[in-house]
Amino acid sequence: MHTGRLVFSQLLDLIPRHEFNRCVLRYRGNHRIRTFSCWDQFLCMMFAQITGRESLRDIETRLRALDTKRYHAGIRGRVSRSTLADANETRDWRIHADFAQELIGRARPLYAHEELDAHLAQTAYVFDSTTVDLCLELFPWARFRRHKGAVKLHTLMDLRGNIPCFVRVTHGKTHDVTALDHLPLEPGSFYVMDRGYIDFARLHRFNEALSFFVVRAKSNLDFRRRSSRTVDKAAGLRSDQTIVLCGPKTSRAYPVPLRRVAYHDAKISKRFVFLTNNFDLPAIVVAELYKSRWQVELFFKWIKQHLHIKAFYGTSENAVKTQVWIAVSTYVLVALLKKSLGLDRSLYEILQVLSVTLFENTPILKAFPLKHTHEEEGVFCNQLMLFDF
Repeated sequence: MHTGRLVFSQLLDLIPRHEFNRCVLRYRGNHRIRTFSCWDQFLCMMFAQITGRESLRDIETRLRALDTKRYHAGIRGRVSRSTLADANETRDWRIHADFAQELIGRARPLYAHEELDAHLAQTAYVFDSTTVDLCLELFPWARFRRHKGAVKLHTLMDLRGNIPCFVRVTHGKTHDVTALDHLPLEPGSFYVMDRGYIDFARLHRFNEALSFFVVRAKSNLDFRRRSSRTVDKAAGLRSDQTIVLCGPKTSRAYPVPLRRVAYHDAKISKRFVFLTNNFDLPAIVVAELYKSRWQVELFFKWIKQHLHIKAFYGTSENAVKTQVWIAVSTYVLVALLKKSLGLDRSLYEILQVLSVTLFENTPILKAFPLKHTHEEEGVFCNQLMLFDF
């Protein structure tokens, strides 16, 4: 029965508070803290993400205006921009990184039975990175170009539900392929990547972990064909070959056979060549898997447009990583809400509804009215006709 709780308070029911406290204790986040706890910091930053606050002063002004509602939402500490700035600068960002992983672990089983565009029973991931530009004068530690700063978000995303499973924040100069050294590999799973991740010594690690990769090949690949399989050219396939690498370095780095699949996309009149270490999948499924790689680009676009990671509330590396990880937690929390309430709405729509109803006293399900259908309705008998045909 609804007791007049705020939507924000009901949203927090999805968050395992004991797990958050465990993360805080692990890094001594509340050590010598009297008034503004790590939980208060997390709630203030999540509020800023959902409602799109532009600055620390904006967060402070809005939350102070809410007065008693802020307390009932769970924010017990007194909110000021200096206190929040100090918390973002000094409290270990790994608290929020570890807690985001806890939320991800709860969200993934809810989306485990989502259908993929490619007909695949195994788990499929896509791995890519995006660059977040920073002002070099404010972020001198993030020098990327002569007059430009940046950080990179290396993201591994589960294609079932588009849930980010692994996020690594690095310097903007970090080469994409080095992120493969930190990638967790699961036996039997597929990892889809662009050609920027071609490093055959690192790709050979997938064989050792009993995992599979699908990566776009470079045009200068030196190889020798061992055998070919017949393909359905009407489906866009051009070849399906077993190859071995011939380059003096690549042949030593990857000494076992590879599978090479060529595909022509008629919609954009472009030819793609893929490499994989899986020899059992139909060739068309290999092409469809790579096509699903664009889901991570949509995720990057979504999180940059609808969450607050293009402008930061703090200038230190710790503050930037804290904000990024809380943004990831907010994204996963919206995904959890969608499944727990059974909402037939996009994550964007859910986030927009939350942004305007966060401090209303209403059951959270009633904040999402049913979509209107465009069924024809009968004309009332007392309704005059404007035109009589």
